[in-house]
Amino acid sequence: MIEMQVMGIALDTRTGSPIVVLNDNENRKALPIWIGSAEASAIIRQMEKITAVRPMTHDLICNILEDIGFEVTKIEINDISSETYYANIFLSNKDGKEHIVDSRPSDAIAIALRTKSPIYVTAKVIADGTISTDQAKDKQEAEEFRQFIQDLKPSDFKKLSDNNEESNQ
Repeated sequence: MIEMQVMGIALDTRTGSPIVVLNDNENRKALPIWIGSAEASAIIRQMEKITAVRPMTHDLICNILEDIGFEVTKIEINDISSETYYANIFLSNKDGKEHIVDSRPSDAIAIALRTKSPIYVTAKVIADGTISTDQAKDKQEAEEFRQFIQDLKPSDFKKLSDNNEESNQ
């Protein structure tokens, strides 16, 4: 799992659809997720700290959870299939019992922002959905790895094997 934060909302220039963009803590990976206009508005309102006169849908959900004694502990964007993302909202009650609720990522993100809960993304989603935001660092790491591989000798593998045998005894 990788913790990510909401970087912002962008618009797809081809379709005009909103995209919520998540970034990892090192700003190396960005995860764009296409969302609906209502959800984008809910996320923007929370990011900009704009309050409505009456509770909006995500505010209402958070109010209900709080009133019945549940806390949002985290959200997890855990799968992508046919360009559709899937998420879960993790809740705990006063007894510490955990409940997991299936959610669209946009709704889960809007709720996480309101409850100041962490947003996690699974390795599968990172691998299939993110784009690099630091190509220079990526090239540097690739070059360092190539150099590491070139410097390996067959005897390095034997030493590792010998050390493993000694530690197993």
